[in-house]
Amino acid sequence: MRFGIVQFTSDRGIRPAVAAKAAEEQGFQSFFVPEHTHIPIKREAAHPGTGTAELPDDRYTRTLDPWVTLGTIAAVTSKIELSTAVALPTESDPITLAKTIATLDHLSGGRVTLGAGFGWNTDELSDHGVPGNKRRTVLREYIEAMRALWTQEEASYSGDFVSFGPSWAWPKPVQAHVPLLIGAGGTEKTFKWIARSGDGWITTPTETDVSAATALLMKCWAEAGREGAPRVVALDFKPDADKLARWAEAGVTDVLYGMPDKPEADVLAYLERLAGKLEPLGLVRC
Repeated sequence: MRFGIVQFTSDRGIRPAVAAKAAEEQGFQSFFVPEHTHIPIKREAAHPGTGTAELPDDRYTRTLDPWVTLGTIAAVTSKIELSTAVALPTESDPITLAKTIATLDHLSGGRVTLGAGFGWNTDELSDHGVPGNKRRTVLREYIEAMRALWTQEEASYSGDFVSFGPSWAWPKPVQAHVPLLIGAGGTEKTFKWIARSGDGWITTPTETDVSAATALLMKCWAEAGREGAPRVVALDFKPDADKLARWAEAGVTDVLYGMPDKPEADVLAYLERLAGKLEPLGLVRC
């Protein structure tokens, strides 16, 4: 089991590059950051945690750009995985985003994982021209189009929401296949989408029965004829040896821990304490 950190980035508190450098030094293997381009003040979409238009954290309105953020992290680290939990690819032009991700993977030596969401905030998606009832289809087309640009010498794609003729696009990612993880509720609909188009699942903060959901994912994966096993990234709040052992047996491959929204010194001390608790459970500290 791998252990990682997710930072709810904002324009206050510790800089992500400082936090990620410290996380790498403490032995954490991955660092995840979120994305929201903006939050419409007037909207109809309910937050999945509150069930209303109320946001549980003001950092939703202050989130840093994930790819610029990961670029700063890449510059001061050498091993830690650079990922998103979650990015919203359909809020970007897919050709431009493909270039951004390929460049980051190239410059970081192949450390990028794309953690993506369908987008709970359909009002935010609407401002980007994405129909809320088509967001899964749009994401699938964007991913397929980006993979064409990443892997084909003369790339082209034709879909309902993205289309371009034969084109050249370099650099290609260092990785032959940039992993795609989907952060969404653990439903059969989500898992069938992952089994068709993704490489793994990121749990949501409200997920309560990770083991049962993971079993359903494995079933959908096998029924789709996929080989191997999907990556399962579970969000956790407090290390517990028995719980982590159950999760590992169920197929969880990674566990992520968040950081407090506090000054730099407090966050660095928290990372050191967390690493100390995880060391007996398999975290290898540098």
